[in-house]
Amino acid sequence: MERKGEIEICARAYVKMCLHAARYPHTAVNGLLLAQKRRGTVAGQTDCLCITDCVPLFHSNLSLTVMLEVALNQIDLWSAESDLLLAGYYQANSGIDDKSPSPLAQKTAGRIAELYDDAVLIMLDNRKFTTNPRVPPIVVLEQKDRQWVPKDKNLIMWRDWESSRHICKSLLEAKAYTQLVDFDVHLDDIREDWTNQQLNTEIAQLVSVANGSA
Repeated sequence: MERKGEIEICARAYVKMCLHAARYPHTAVNGLLLAQKRRGTVAGQTDCLCITDCVPLFHSNLSLTVMLEVALNQIDLWSAESDLLLAGYYQANSGIDDKSPSPLAQKTAGRIAELYDDAVLIMLDNRKFTTNPRVPPIVVLEQKDRQWVPKDKNLIMWRDWESSRHICKSLLEAKAYTQLVDFDVHLDDIREDWTNQQLNTEIAQLVSVANGSA
């Protein structure tokens, strides 16, 4: 039986967060987390929040308010059409030992939480972020009494951590992060696809291979 507050992180979301951080290793990066819309639930049970994708936002100026508004509006419309919902925010700080959520991270995640109670804030742990980490190099936080605090690790699940780890390793070694388009890049050239469909297809193929269905 699922417990209240459980979240599951899928390979696509994890890999794209890591590729975003790898593409811009000397600057902070951020993005939005997307989840499958929850269906009706049986009384007394709560659907697990499944983080299926992410949209990389910025790498040059994380506090550019006007551009953030533009991105939020576009991504909200696109996710609704794709039967997804805005379910959180992620950020990687520029400092190797800095995994604390900045005021911007807390404010942006807080805005999402106003629309979606179970929204999460994910901080990448740069110290643990290697090509092949043994444990997930992220910190998942949830909002309690308007404060962002670490989520109970027993409520954080992975669709398949081992395959997510190996897929990420493979794509990092292939320098696939050079293909990743964040909203910064899209705003410079609107022909660039911030939904990263080509990368999504590559990840899906690797997931199929990992699951033995390709």
